[in-house]
Amino acid sequence: MDYRDSEPFHAPRSEDMLPDSAAAAVKVVIVGGFGVGKTTLVGAVSEIRPLTTEETMTQAGVGVDDPRGVKSKTETTVAMDFGRISINEELVLYLFGTPGQERFWFLWNGLFEGALGAVVLVDTRRLEVSFDVIGRLEERGVPFVVAVNDFPESPSYPVDDLRTALDLPEQVPIVVCDARSRGSARDVLMALMRYLYAMTTAPRTPELL
Repeated sequence: MDYRDSEPFHAPRSEDMLPDSAAAAVKVVIVGGFGVGKTTLVGAVSEIRPLTTEETMTQAGVGVDDPRGVKSKTETTVAMDFGRISINEELVLYLFGTPGQERFWFLWNGLFEGALGAVVLVDTRRLEVSFDVIGRLEERGVPFVVAVNDFPESPSYPVDDLRTALDLPEQVPIVVCDARSRGSARDVLMALMRYLYAMTTAPRTPELL
């Protein structure tokens, strides 16, 4: 029997279809500590219905996950978030949000394969949860920008102070965003694209003989 005779066929939704003009697709990873807003950012900016893998937090995470500053959080990503946004008629970004808890970091290997760059989302109330995340990106040699998610109760710091606290090189962009806002989240991705472009067009320093 033909499989199509026994199962209903659902045509792709028009909003899920890539435009015929799309010529390049880029994989971008959204990373950060627990509860910094990664799922929110992917959901806000995605032009398709985002895929999320959030599950209700249970007693099993007590003593394992660090809920400081996000005690009202009731769900957490256990695999990944996925979304898509067209930057223009030719360039499409595929967004992969990673789990924030260290116990899920083993998933990073697959999520980072083929990624052109990353966005590190940080919360100024808990900058320390970003240290290991940034360190892992630097170890992998993945270019990234830092996006400071402007929570209503988060303290505001000068960019230079944030750069020092996160031990970031001068060339790494730091931008402030509201992960709930599509426009603000898109600006973060544009900052990453500009940074990646600048890296590819910058003159190379001749090696010392």
